[in-house]
Amino acid sequence: MREIQYEDIVKAIRDCIIYSANNLPKDAYEKMQEAYNNEKSPVSKEVLKQLLENADIASNEERPLCQDTGLAVFFVKVGEDLKVVGGSLKAAINEGTEKGYKDGYLRASTCHWDTRANLKDEIGYNLPAIIHFDLVEGDGLEIEYAAKGGGSENVSRATVMAPAAGRAGIIKYVKEVISNAGPNPCPPLTVGVGIGGTFEKAVISSKHALFRELGSENENPVLNEMEKELIVELNKLGIGAMGMGGTQTVFGVHIEANPCHIASLPVSVNVQCHSSRHTKIKL
Repeated sequence: MREIQYEDIVKAIRDCIIYSANNLPKDAYEKMQEAYNNEKSPVSKEVLKQLLENADIASNEERPLCQDTGLAVFFVKVGEDLKVVGGSLKAAINEGTEKGYKDGYLRASTCHWDTRANLKDEIGYNLPAIIHFDLVEGDGLEIEYAAKGGGSENVSRATVMAPAAGRAGIIKYVKEVISNAGPNPCPPLTVGVGIGGTFEKAVISSKHALFRELGSENENPVLNEMEKELIVELNKLGIGAMGMGGTQTVFGVHIEANPCHIASLPVSVNVQCHSSRHTKIKL
């Protein structure tokens, strides 16, 4: 049984939140440079240039990439032979989240669903974090973090199709979601697609798909082919950087698929903006 200290988890979460707020991940930065080089529209090319400059300023001056510093979303793999000493894992993640948002001078965005009152004094600063736990073999602890802004989350969608819809129906649906989203999620986008499972499994899978490294190949050849087709089709929509029109609407499309019931085909599309703030830590 391996032991890990509660305070070590708190510090790791705090530090990764502050770093992610100010530094565009390497894969996203490289994809933005690639989009700039490939963009055919002079207007969108200029927008991409400004987005790259913004990323450089944020990193150099240690300031947030965007004023919407999002809700904290975590996917956590916990080894069965790991013990947290000094408190619970969930409490450590939440405390680290609060410290990260407070110490990084990041916006407290959680509010009551009805009154819209900010909950920073009632529940905690930008709490509770959205945490998905997965119990795995071994004694490791792997934490994936992303800041999920409102603009991109608001255009995300899910449905349950008839099985006969098949691949063609899924591709059509993803195109409809991104077309309807237009400029609202601040493109160029990373698009996560969850297929199969149950309704909620598809949604969680589409969110987790956003964490995959941009430019990486899907290990499943059928899904890899679908991803490449969708990148071409979504870029054909002509939305362009920040909706200014152009050839570079998406950085990438990542698909996660699960077995599903014979009578249904759940599909979810989760969208992430150009400021794709995410990181992975192992403790």
